[in-house]
Amino acid sequence: MAYEGLLAETVFHTGYDGDQVEAYMARPMGPGPFPGVVVIHHMPGWDAATKEITRRFAHFGYIAIDPNLYTREGPGEPDDVAAVARAAGGAPDARVMGDVGGAASHIRNVPYHNGKVGVIGFCSGGRQTYLAACTLDSFDAAVDCWGGRVIATPDQLTERQPVAPIDFTADLSCPLLGLFGDDDQSPSPDDVARMVEELKKHGKTYEFHTYEGAAHGFFAVDRPGYRPVQATEAWGEVFKWFGKHLAG
Repeated sequence: MAYEGLLAETVFHTGYDGDQVEAYMARPMGPGPFPGVVVIHHMPGWDAATKEITRRFAHFGYIAIDPNLYTREGPGEPDDVAAVARAAGGAPDARVMGDVGGAASHIRNVPYHNGKVGVIGFCSGGRQTYLAACTLDSFDAAVDCWGGRVIATPDQLTERQPVAPIDFTADLSCPLLGLFGDDDQSPSPDDVARMVEELKKHGKTYEFHTYEGAAHGFFAVDRPGYRPVQATEAWGEVFKWFGKHLAG
């Protein structure tokens, strides 16, 4: 169901180590109850594209919150703040998990929530979605959109990002949807196949879709890699997945 009336605003929620984290939150107008979705932004940061995705969820009946994982590196323009984060080696996993879990708690505490929360992330946010679904008990469904480095070689691990999310697959606590392009190299088709092996081995509930002719970030309308047909199909899978697993 689509809602014409939306409320979107900047809010603050408690995150890692008790920090106050800036977030963009959107919801349908009305009493609800509505399911919730935490939107994890990509490496380019807390930008207009991710906020538009947040509003898209609200339009279709979800309380959506997009935490600014670079709150400590800002304020400033998204590109500049993201550059600061990249120069430092990215946002630390422990901090991200604290912020994402805090965003989920923020949704659960509003009176118009139905008790279910999903998580979706793009690019680096896809990796963080996989990690959150395995290490937090906050979510009822997850969607990994082309998350790179879910599988990581030892030389890719750092002090800030010291784990490969694939190693936590046995602890996956909610159903997982994965959306990938067959022309992507991060993750590559071989990486996606390895993820499937691990999910099958541990008996997890998952569904993966790989789109022909699609590369990394094929949802992005402002980039050369945008594939409208594949993006439309994939968005349909997102709403079908959350509709199935987040119904009150």
